[in-house]
Amino acid sequence: MNTGRTVFAQLMDFLPHKTFDRLVHRYAGAYRVRSFSCWDQFLCLAFAQLTGCRSLRTIELALNALPSRLYHLGIRSRVSRSTLADANESRDWRIFADFGRELIRITRHAYAHSAFALELDRAAYVLDSTTVELCLSLFPWAHLKRSEAAIKMHTLLDLQSRIPTVIRILPGRVHDVQFLDQIPVEPGAIYIMDRAYLDAQRLFRLHQQAAFFVIRARHNLRYQRCQSADTASAPGVQCDQTIRFKIYRTHRAYPDQLRRVRFFDAESHRQFTFLTNNFVLPPLTIAHLYKHRWQVEIFFKWIKSHLLIERFLGTSLNAVKIQIWVAITVYVLSALIKQHLHLDRSLYEILQILSVTLFEKVPLIEVLTKSTMPDEKSPHCKQLKLFDF
Repeated sequence: MNTGRTVFAQLMDFLPHKTFDRLVHRYAGAYRVRSFSCWDQFLCLAFAQLTGCRSLRTIELALNALPSRLYHLGIRSRVSRSTLADANESRDWRIFADFGRELIRITRHAYAHSAFALELDRAAYVLDSTTVELCLSLFPWAHLKRSEAAIKMHTLLDLQSRIPTVIRILPGRVHDVQFLDQIPVEPGAIYIMDRAYLDAQRLFRLHQQAAFFVIRARHNLRYQRCQSADTASAPGVQCDQTIRFKIYRTHRAYPDQLRRVRFFDAESHRQFTFLTNNFVLPPLTIAHLYKHRWQVEIFFKWIKSHLLIERFLGTSLNAVKIQIWVAITVYVLSALIKQHLHLDRSLYEILQILSVTLFEKVPLIEVLTKSTMPDEKSPHCKQLKLFDF
C-alpha cells in the first residue's frame, strides 16, 4: 500500500481526470491561463466542501497553512483568494457541470445492482426542487419578489441509487413545472412528483413517450369516473378508479384515461389522492411509490446541512453554479467511495472523517474503516440517512 500520498490526493484518484481535461479543452477553460488551472480551482473548491471553509479567506489560510504539503494535495499553484475569485467569475461553469454529470453516470453504474425497498422491474425517479434564499443587493439576477432573491435547484433523483441524475439551477421565479420540459424521458420508467408538477399537457407528453408517472392530485380536481376496481384486499386504499378529466381544456390536453387512487395513511392520519397512467401496479404500490418521494427531501436537507450550498463564494450566476456543482460532485464522490470500498459507514461519517484527515498520509481504506465514530443508531443522533442498505 502507498502510504506516501495524502488522503485528499487518494480521494481525487476516484475522479476521471482525463474527462476533466477534455471538458477544459471543450469550453476553453485554459484560455489565457498561466498558473492557476481549472483543476487547481476544482481542488480548492472540493477542499472547501470537505472541510467546511465558508469564505475565500478561509480557503486561502487553510491551504497555505502547510505550504510544503500543498503540492501533495495535487494543487500545483499558489492559492490566493483574488485568484480563486477571478476563476469562479470567469471559468465556464459547464466544465464543472459536465464533470459532475460524468461522475453521476459512473456512480449510478456502481449502484446498478443495489437493493430497493420496492421490487420493481423498472427505474423510478423523483422530481422536486429546493429553494436557496439569497440577498437581493448581492444577487440581483436572482430577483424573486420585491425585496427577495432566490435560486431553485431542480433535481431528478434516482430512487435505487439515491443519486441525482439531472440538476438544473434556475432563478427562483421559474415555476417547478417547467423542469418537466428539461428531463430526459426514459421509456418504461416511473416519475414521481408532487402536485406542483400537475400539468395535463406535460403529463400527456410523458404518457406518449411510454413513461409512467405518479403524481398527487389537487383537491379541486374535476373528473368523470369511468369505472371502479375492488379495493377490499388493499388495506388503506379507499378507491381505485379509472377517470377522465372533465374540464374541456384539461381533457383536450390529456384525452386518455387516468387512474385515480385514494389512500389513507394510518400513521399520519392523512388522506392522499394520486393520479397515474399505470393501470398494472397494485394500488398499494402506487401509494408506497409516492411515499418514497421523501428521499429527495432528505437529499436536499442533507446537502444543505453538510455541504457548502447556501453560502456562496461569489455573487455571479457563474460562480454560484460552479460552487453548487462542485458540492454535488463531492456528494456523489462520497457515495462512490462508499460503494467502491464496501463501507458500512454513512455518508455523514465518511465526510466527517475526511474533513480532519485530508493532510494525513495514510491509506484511505485504513482511515475510513479503523476510525471510531459515535453510533449513529444512538437515540441522540438526528443525522439524516440516505443510504440504509
